[in-house]
Amino acid sequence: MTNVGRSDEADSRTQTQPDVKALVHQRVLSDVAELDGLGQTEMRARIEGYVADADPLIGIEERSNTTDEIVDEVFGLGAIEPLMRDSSVTEIMLNGPGLHRSFVERFGIVEPVSIELDAGAIERIAQRIIAPLGLRLDRSAPIVDARLANGARLQAVLPPLAPDGPIVTIRKFAPRTIELFEFGLGPSAVARLSSALRGGRNVLIAGATSTGKTTFLNALCNCLDERERIVTIEETAELRLAQPHVVRLEGRPANAEGAGAATIRDLLRASLRMRPDRLIIGEVRGGEAVDLLQAMNTGHRGSMSTIHANSATDALSRLETLALIGAPGMPLLAIRSQIASAIDIVVHIERTIDGQRRVREIIDVDQAANCWADDSGITLHAWTIDGEFT
Repeated sequence: MTNVGRSDEADSRTQTQPDVKALVHQRVLSDVAELDGLGQTEMRARIEGYVADADPLIGIEERSNTTDEIVDEVFGLGAIEPLMRDSSVTEIMLNGPGLHRSFVERFGIVEPVSIELDAGAIERIAQRIIAPLGLRLDRSAPIVDARLANGARLQAVLPPLAPDGPIVTIRKFAPRTIELFEFGLGPSAVARLSSALRGGRNVLIAGATSTGKTTFLNALCNCLDERERIVTIEETAELRLAQPHVVRLEGRPANAEGAGAATIRDLLRASLRMRPDRLIIGEVRGGEAVDLLQAMNTGHRGSMSTIHANSATDALSRLETLALIGAPGMPLLAIRSQIASAIDIVVHIERTIDGQRRVREIIDVDQAANCWADDSGITLHAWTIDGEFT
């Protein structure tokens, strides 16, 4: 009889656990203003006390886990908050509602995670991130690109553009500075790149999505002199430069009325009146390419940017196409001449099968008699440094 009684009691406790969490959750929400003013340790202790009040018989471990869940839901990002705190996770991908629809990237490898989110929970995560930023995410504005306070980047897409449910991708960045040698470069290649950059040569970094272009760009910036005035221009600010004299500019989309947009091209033109020693463009992907080339050709030496491309030579071809978008009336040979004069070095980065990011190609770009593409008047010289690439 005693055993039956204990079993019934356990069943009763199991059935009431969701109610305990719901009661505590409601109490926390009613006291959220007071709790928000407390320190992290004191706030957590207060909420743990609420859990103990709601269920005095709850075990220590279960009480701690329940407290963590409530803190994450009310003050954090819910089920993904532990992933946000995990320094080994560099990207979080929520591909819609369901148990097997969430993935993370660790050490360059994408793997599933066993968290289950419904459509409402995914959308609430996105809304909580963008709420302090004044951005809008709803059916009339179903795409948002935002930067978190810690520098992470959010991309969210809602139905009807995402027919399987809301999609959220959060890209985190390493808390430490990545060094150039971590991209497979040997000492001579690192020294040569550093010397070239300090000497005022312009660098274009090419690669596919998530190959580490921005990370490599940040590593290159560590070679710059602290006395220089550096202006960075990005759609979403991701660069973290250690120099003291850095001016950061960040674009923004149009508001709900279609006004207030600030494009990379707008910011690039404005930056030229800020007396920059160097211009760092997070990525060139449109008509701003022609403005970047002109800036590089009018005294702003040692500038850098990234571009999506499959190889170093493809990067130059794509830059040519983008420049023609920005200046459709300019002759092709004039564009190529601008490229040959502006771009000195192209670095191409790839991701290996095991997730490692490696420099695969570095070329010098020179105006010469030989041809890059028939009559372009550009020749390319690949860096050949034995043993420098792994």
